[in-house]
Amino acid sequence: MKIKNLKYLFFISIIYLLSACSAKKFVPDGESLYNGSSIKFEDTLEIENRDGLKTMLVNLLKPKTNSKILGMRPNLYFYYKSQREKPGFINKFLGKKIGEEPVYFSDVNVSSTEEIILNRLSNNGFFNSQVTSSVESDSTSKTTEVNYTISLTSPYRMEKYEIERDSLDSLALYSEIEKSMNQTFFKKDARFNLDAMKAERTRIDNFLKERGYYNFNGDFLIFEADTNAYDDKRFDLYLKLKNKVPEKSLVPYQIRDVTIYPNYSVESKEEYKDTTKFKAFKFVQNDVFFKPKRLSPYILIKPEENYSPKNSKYTSRRLSNIGTYKFVNINYKENDTVTKNGKRHLDAELFLSPLNKRALRLELQGVTKSNNFAGPGIGVTYSNRNIFKGGELFRLSTNFGYEKQFSSGGSEGSSSLQLGAKTSLTFPRLLFPINIDHRFEYSIPKTKIELGYDYLNRTRLYRLNSLTATFGYIWTANRFVTHRLNPLNINYVSLGKTSDEFDNILDQNPFLRQSFEQKFIAGLTYSFTYNELSDQSKKGGFYTNVNFDIAGNILSLFGKENDEGSKSFLGLEYAQYAKLDIDTRYHYKLDSKGQVLVARVFGGIGLPYGNSNSLPFVKQYFSGGPYSVRAFRIRGLGPGTYAPADGDSGYFDQAGDIRLEANLEYRFPIMQYINGAIFADAGNVWLTKENEALPGGKFSSNFINELGIGAGIGLRVDIQGFVIRFDLASPLKTPNTDWEFEYDSPVFNFAIGYPF
Repeated sequence: MKIKNLKYLFFISIIYLLSACSAKKFVPDGESLYNGSSIKFEDTLEIENRDGLKTMLVNLLKPKTNSKILGMRPNLYFYYKSQREKPGFINKFLGKKIGEEPVYFSDVNVSSTEEIILNRLSNNGFFNSQVTSSVESDSTSKTTEVNYTISLTSPYRMEKYEIERDSLDSLALYSEIEKSMNQTFFKKDARFNLDAMKAERTRIDNFLKERGYYNFNGDFLIFEADTNAYDDKRFDLYLKLKNKVPEKSLVPYQIRDVTIYPNYSVESKEEYKDTTKFKAFKFVQNDVFFKPKRLSPYILIKPEENYSPKNSKYTSRRLSNIGTYKFVNINYKENDTVTKNGKRHLDAELFLSPLNKRALRLELQGVTKSNNFAGPGIGVTYSNRNIFKGGELFRLSTNFGYEKQFSSGGSEGSSSLQLGAKTSLTFPRLLFPINIDHRFEYSIPKTKIELGYDYLNRTRLYRLNSLTATFGYIWTANRFVTHRLNPLNINYVSLGKTSDEFDNILDQNPFLRQSFEQKFIAGLTYSFTYNELSDQSKKGGFYTNVNFDIAGNILSLFGKENDEGSKSFLGLEYAQYAKLDIDTRYHYKLDSKGQVLVARVFGGIGLPYGNSNSLPFVKQYFSGGPYSVRAFRIRGLGPGTYAPADGDSGYFDQAGDIRLEANLEYRFPIMQYINGAIFADAGNVWLTKENEALPGGKFSSNFINELGIGAGIGLRVDIQGFVIRFDLASPLKTPNTDWEFEYDSPVFNFAIGYPF
């Protein structure tokens, strides 16, 4: 099928979905679709966080309406269609997969909702407020909505907050609670709030747990509010223990024994007999599966220290992050013995169930690229997750790929052969002259050593040999932040046999020639990642990735200048540059059913200096393609307003030192495993210096008019996180031209995974 004709498939699919607007014709007589409710405050009181209060009340409104996509109800439409006497296969299938039963106004209990709103207002200190409601029906659309109007009273506010001691037996516990009062949520003039009291109990419970109170429970605490001393809606709040709290809940617990099973399985539990003691820990394993010396630094639960949930949680995370274990279970057993100062004892057992030590993975690929290259690929990866019995991960990967170019003007018949091998060894600890593992509480850093070789033979153009070597560290600072530092990052590129066609390209562009001649790249890279997207409880989440890459500075101290004025190291001309880019994304969930709005901004700049007039070719930016501006092919934009001559693919020329991009995408579910998207992209690349071979490529103040802009629609097959993506996009504006929707020249993108 021709790519130009693919747009009709997408348009037909959208038109078919738009037919859902006729769902109203299926609504039975005497019924009306529930169109939601609204809340309005009619008072003029000045209260803090009014918007937050309104949002909380809106979330109380039940039931939820039928889901909408672009103002229409396709899920409801297909439910109605599937309920007909002869629905047909498609309607029956769609009704089962995405159909939603109708939500009618008759399902709404207005008076009950009013009571719920009043109850929630009382819980927030607005006692004796009033709620009225009005119902609005639209006979044309057969919908009804409810509007709730709230008249707020002034809230009760706190005058003081104190602990009320009621028993000498719990004197020590009250003393511990008093130590936490500087962290309380309550302040003078705080509004009466039942949820805040629950949060305060949880805070105190966590505080006591961290001090060893293993059997304490926040439900043992009770609040009492006293308004008798005031006439102006103020109250005093008192905290005390409930009656008959168990005695064991009033004392802290201390760890006595810590026993670790490094190679645990349920089937062989009774077979473990050999016990080794190392640094107060007991390791139970018949054969040494994991060396105690290497495993003990991960364990923060230690004998003679108080019980701590934080230490348990961090120990579990640290052990899981090694990459050797599938399950980490920590159990505590109460012991009848008591310490001299009255503490009770706990014994801790750590059951560590390993993953399969060795794994072999085979990948077969069929590759189709936007530059019309297609062909098969194969990859084989061998892994050993505990090669030296210290959690070390060894990987050896090999890959083979062959691609042939079809239907690309005068260059059809070009082919590409790629061979590669990469080996890596990851140590779950910091390889550093000084042992500083103890400084990393949340997660111990990993050290990764990597070596790789790639061979690329692109017919009619060149052969390329590439060697890479990396030594670096990876560590997680908290659940959102990850750092990657490679103090040693070496890349050696050797351009082999070149064709006359490729030599002619290099002769016409000295900057491009130098980018290939810089054979040696040695420097430092650092990456910072902040990721909230894994937190499913958040309605909106940010993702930010910052990369810094600098090369050649140390080599410049030892470089020798040649006749042409450039420096070389060990006879190799090396690159010298600094590069920084930032990728920021924001995902906002429009509802709980899969509608998401995603925005992304990318900015990057690379500055060659010293021994370089241009960035190495492998370090340059490009724009266009399935993960960039999708209305343009890979390397189809820039630099600036430069456009290659007819018949020239521009594959080598269309790269730059600066890259700016912005993307906006609306994602929505269509049926199980299939999602749709509507998107718009903008971006381009530029040069930092003038290049006569690339006129219009230098960055200027007119860069806004030089953006390539496009829009399109897409389908995604998402099966448990594995995503196959089809995007169809057309240009809205090419660099430095007027706006024009080129709907008859769409670009079809096929890719794996979401673009951002």
